[in-house]
Amino acid sequence: MIQVNLDCEGPVTQNDNAYELCEAYMPDGGEFFARVSRYDDYLADVEKRDGYKAGDTLKLVLPFLRAWGVTSHIMESFSKQTLKLLPGAEKMLPAVAERFPAFIISTSYRPYLDALCDVTGFPKHHIYCTDVDIDSYDQPVAEVEELKRLTEEIAAQPMLQWPEDATGADDLGESDRAVLYRLEKIFWELIPAMPVSGAIFRDVNPVGGHEKAASVLDSLKRTGLEASNVFYAGDSITDVQAFELVRQAGGVALSFNGNAYAIRAAEWACISGNTMIIGVLSDFFLRFGRQGLESIKFDAEGCIGGHELFEFMSEKGVDWEMLSIFTNMRDEEMPRLYHIAETDVSSLIRLSETFRKNVRGKGVGELG
Repeated sequence: MIQVNLDCEGPVTQNDNAYELCEAYMPDGGEFFARVSRYDDYLADVEKRDGYKAGDTLKLVLPFLRAWGVTSHIMESFSKQTLKLLPGAEKMLPAVAERFPAFIISTSYRPYLDALCDVTGFPKHHIYCTDVDIDSYDQPVAEVEELKRLTEEIAAQPMLQWPEDATGADDLGESDRAVLYRLEKIFWELIPAMPVSGAIFRDVNPVGGHEKAASVLDSLKRTGLEASNVFYAGDSITDVQAFELVRQAGGVALSFNGNAYAIRAAEWACISGNTMIIGVLSDFFLRFGRQGLESIKFDAEGCIGGHELFEFMSEKGVDWEMLSIFTNMRDEEMPRLYHIAETDVSSLIRLSETFRKNVRGKGVGELG
């Protein structure tokens, strides 16, 4: 038996719910969120700050969302109205959940995952995500006004940049250091000193980075399986530790339309406009194990795709209900599977990130 663990935004849905909430309810909210997300990438991947994990963006932006009037009801109704499944996801999720123990491990806020479960029938007790009761935080007027002012300041800042080999502030250019130090002051001095917004920072624990890996381990306690039995699909920096856990244990770590962080941490990569390929590959893993994936004959670029992939899976007897969705696709529309170790990783990152932006939109696709 195997179990399937999926990230939500990317492998299942097109949304970035927190980004979209900021964009909808805050002036220049998309620009604001992009800059906070970039700062999150710096803290998690460059500085590797103790006590900080990828995905804590969702904690950093929460006081600002509250200051701009976002309530629990707004989060719930907005999530239901804007939920956008990837093609194939409405059939893939129940198909996977019927065949294997399946869990969604998402950094997103609980109301968004509740909306997903309501639409797809995926069991809510198999969801790991970021719990928050935003209505319980009643910010005083002075705090609200300061947060609104800081929103505009952050949105107007240049996007933080760093060289590829950077490990800390000393490796940044002068202007980027100035941006970094201002963000440091805002998020680790000004906001923690605010009575209510500081409480949000202390209370909310986003499910990202090592929390996703911990969620994989908790799901294994529930199923009695080993990490070598896990098929994990993710797409971003928040999945890196989960990828590493599963890959090192001998399970399947699959980047699905992933960004550079996901590609570098996973072992296999899939580029596809239809998420049913996740069901197909998980069924293949059930039947043939990791050795089956390793036995696939990839081309010189480490890829198998188009109808060659479809025919291979069909010959192996992969579940036809999941495979049939690809029967009438043109070759150029078919999924492509890569064994990352056999590819030019830089070229694969460019291909995957370009496709990611086309599928999810440029604003969301560029987020870490």
